[in-house]
Amino acid sequence: MDLGYKGKAVIVTGGSSNINRANVLAFAREGANVVIADIDDKQAPKVAAEANALGGGGKTIFVKTDVAKVESVDAMVKETVQEFGKVDVLVNGVGWLDSPWGLFMEQKRETWEKMVNLNLWSVFNCTRAALEQMIPRKYGKICNIGSEAGRIGEFRQVVYSACKGGVISFTKAVAKEVGRYSINVNCVCPAGVIPEKKEHVSELSMTQGVTQDTLSEDMKKMQLKLYPIGRVAVPQDVANTVVYVCSDAASFIHGQTISVNGGYSTL
Repeated sequence: MDLGYKGKAVIVTGGSSNINRANVLAFAREGANVVIADIDDKQAPKVAAEANALGGGGKTIFVKTDVAKVESVDAMVKETVQEFGKVDVLVNGVGWLDSPWGLFMEQKRETWEKMVNLNLWSVFNCTRAALEQMIPRKYGKICNIGSEAGRIGEFRQVVYSACKGGVISFTKAVAKEVGRYSINVNCVCPAGVIPEKKEHVSELSMTQGVTQDTLSEDMKKMQLKLYPIGRVAVPQDVANTVVYVCSDAASFIHGQTISVNGGYSTL
C-alpha cells in the first residue's frame, strides 16, 4: 500500500532513539521529508544519515531542539517550514522515565518536574507550534506517543503514568477542537519496547544498555507472563502503527488511543 508520504513534511521529536528512531526510518522509507527534532546532537545526525541512505526519495535533517522550551520548538518549526515549505505530520515522541524507577514518596521534586516537562509540556509546545502551520492549510496529522502506563497506572511510575494519562486526554480534547480543519489527532500507546541493538539507543534514553540480544533468561520468562503474544515489542512494532495512523489511509481515525502492546493490558 502506498501511504502517500512522498513530498510530505514530517516532524518526529526524540527521533534519535528507540521508538522514534524507528519512526524516522519508517517515514523515510515511505519517501517523506523528515525533521528529527532532538536535543541529542551526537546520535541524531547518525539517524539522519541512516534515513537518507535508505533511498526513499525524501530528505531527513536534524534540528537541535529542546522540546521543553517554547522558543526552541518555535525555531524548529520555522526551520522545518523554511526547508520543506510546510508541516504535514507531527509525531510527539519525546518521553522520559527515571531509571531505576522510583517510588513516588522517594522521588525528588526535580525528577517530577523533568518528567512533566519532557512527557507533557513537550506535547503542548510542539502541538501548538504545529497547529499554527496546519490550521491555515486545513490539513495535518498529529500522533502523540503515549504509554500503557497512562491507561492503567504503573507501580513505581506514578508521575510518568500521570503525564501519559494527560497526553491521552489531551489527544482527545485537541481532536475535538481541530477535526473541523481536517487535522487528525491520535495517540499510540506502547507497553515495553526494547531496541535490537545498543547503538539504536541514545545515551540520554532510559533504556540504554537493555537490548533484545542482552535480555536475561529471567526477563525472557517475564515476557511470557506479561505479554500474551510471548515477547516484548521492538521499535518497528510501534512505528508500523504510527506511520499508518498518520497517513491519509487512516483519515477517519480521529481522537483515538491505540494500544500497541502485545496484549499487555488484557491481563
